[in-house]
Amino acid sequence: MLEGVTVNLITRIMKAAPRFELGIKDLQSSALPLGHAADKDSIESFYDLNSKVTHSLLFICNGHGEDVIASEIIKILLKKINNNIEVLPLVGNGDVFNSIKSKKFHKIGHLKELPSGGFSNQSLKGFLLDLLAGFLIYNLRNFLIVKQKSKQKFKIIAVGDFLPLIYAWSSGCDFSFIGTPKSDHTWSSGPGRALSDIYHRLKGSEWDPWEIFLMKSPRCKNLIMRDKITANNLNRKKINAKYLGNPMMDFVNPTNEKISNIISFKRIILLVGSRYPEALKNLDNFLTCLKDFDLSKDLVILLPLSINANVIQIQSYLNKYGFIKQGKVKFLIDEDSVWKKKDQYVVIGKGKFNSWASMAEVGLSNAGTATEQIAGLGIPSLSLPGPGPQFTKSFAKRQSRLLGGSVLVCKNKKILLKRLKFLLKKKVNRLEQAKIGKKRMGESGASKKIADAINNHLLS
Repeated sequence: MLEGVTVNLITRIMKAAPRFELGIKDLQSSALPLGHAADKDSIESFYDLNSKVTHSLLFICNGHGEDVIASEIIKILLKKINNNIEVLPLVGNGDVFNSIKSKKFHKIGHLKELPSGGFSNQSLKGFLLDLLAGFLIYNLRNFLIVKQKSKQKFKIIAVGDFLPLIYAWSSGCDFSFIGTPKSDHTWSSGPGRALSDIYHRLKGSEWDPWEIFLMKSPRCKNLIMRDKITANNLNRKKINAKYLGNPMMDFVNPTNEKISNIISFKRIILLVGSRYPEALKNLDNFLTCLKDFDLSKDLVILLPLSINANVIQIQSYLNKYGFIKQGKVKFLIDEDSVWKKKDQYVVIGKGKFNSWASMAEVGLSNAGTATEQIAGLGIPSLSLPGPGPQFTKSFAKRQSRLLGGSVLVCKNKKILLKRLKFLLKKKVNRLEQAKIGKKRMGESGASKKIADAINNHLLS
């Protein structure tokens, strides 16, 4: 329903295009809400339509996972083509792109962290808070930037779902679409069933009719899905969708030789998400669960933090639950710090998920992309949904169906602890729970195939 409203809004904007043909400098005027000349969350140097720099590619993405996927493809394309590449993150500040050091690459757009950590369609409260924080204003300003790209003969790659897709379609440019978040596994297979399954079954796809309409555009030169079942269902609707593998597995290391330093411990990985302040609530819930957890063996809790995490806040939560920072204890796995309480160790590392994920035996996971990645590595996990606004009970159930039960949703802390102890003690059961998820996530190598497809079909 939300997507339908947004389609209607964008359509009206397009019909009234002459009224919105403002210069980019007008958008930065102090007369516009939330847009003054010294706007810290906008990147101005690449907005000038009279710039002599010729750009060829624009990536548009709407989420942390989508940002990571886009960054991997961008790195490959920078080595293949001589054209300049821009990226427009629609959610957050796009910090992951800061690691790309190239004169041919620029991050653009009006960037803002929203109260929900990213535009929320999982919670009405989160949605309203995002609107009050200026979500529509910021997206309108980004939309107007994208509308200018056809004049500069851009090609666009949209990564995500409806929002980047309609941006790309409405630009008038040729585009490719990488549909990362939706999979027909969520309604066509177990565990469990939801009322939304009936709706998806009637459509024959999790993608909605308005999204399918945009996919059928003759300007859409590549349509790439995250798994075979979704691509095949779209093919039945005479849409030329391809499955080239799952790019989410390209930037997580399948092995880490430094595991030998902690191999004697039982090992779990704590995935609290990258959207704050919700991530702090998830951390608080998991630490409450582990407060009285007794395994009769030393436990290492790997806590990889996202780039945008406030380490001081994280440490305050560890202090709250009785963990003490260790000055002399080192595990030598590139950790930032080690904390201890009785027989439990917490190891903190900012930006360490990719290298630490494979070292865990079980995950405690209230996250999106990261949960899918550890499932792809053959690591089972347990989730404990909170109030949201992103990781809600409905989102957790959908994720469990997507991964074939590799992540199990726990109703309460007691059930979570019981299952955690069982999985840590029974290796055979760990492997059994993770088996389907590993198959559904697929193997690494998709980013290169996707970059080649973009080069051959969109840029040729």
